Amino acid sequence: MNISPAKENILKKIRQALSDSTPLPFPHSEGNSSVYQAATQEPEIEFAERFSQLQGKFVFCVNHTEMVGQLKNLVAHMQWKHIFCKEKNLQKILSEHQFGDYSDQSLADCDAAITSCELLIARTGSIVMSSSQESGRTTSIYAPVHICIAYTNQLVYDIRDGLQQLKEKYQQNLPSLITFATGPSRTADIEKTLVVGVHGPREVYLFLVDSPQQ
Repeated sequence: MNISPAKENILKKIRQALSDSTPLPFPHSEGNSSVYQAATQEPEIEFAERFSQLQGKFVFCVNHTEMVGQLKNLVAHMQWKHIFCKEKNLQKILSEHQFGDYSDQSLADCDAAITSCELLIARTGSIVMSSSQESGRTTSIYAPVHICIAYTNQLVYDIRDGLQQLKEKYQQNLPSLITFATGPSRTADIEKTLVVGVHGPREVYLFLVDSPQQ
């Protein structure tokens, strides 16, 4: 088979390139180390600052009693009538502090939904949730207001730390869905105007409890 001079020239260059490999121009850019500096303040403060900058509403509580008290005040102030909570552990905590039983409420008709989470990412102010949670895939997305109850021992600094913890927790059975929710849903696709609450909740509240033992 005859090969044209032009094609032979291309093949010659390919053979030459394969025999004389070119070193990577940026050998330290393969993601083996974080490009972000280490944390300079407590993770609770870092998360609160980032989360608030993203229009999230942050509430710190020393125990469950204060958390439920703050939650009651919020519900009364906003005049919410229908609160959805699917997770039995959260239902138990709320019931023990006379918040009420909302287990029979409908997600489609609720004013707000309460869930737990997997982790909190301090550096980005993100709430990490998964399909393995009892609240499922839809609760934090379909409700107009998402209220998340979390604990200080769920805080990690960076996304890499969070993914590592999830791998250690679930081993070979990682959840089919892992979500990083960073503030309320928002988009600027239409005429570059920021609109909140288009693809998810218009408001997100994070109640951070200092000790899960109380």
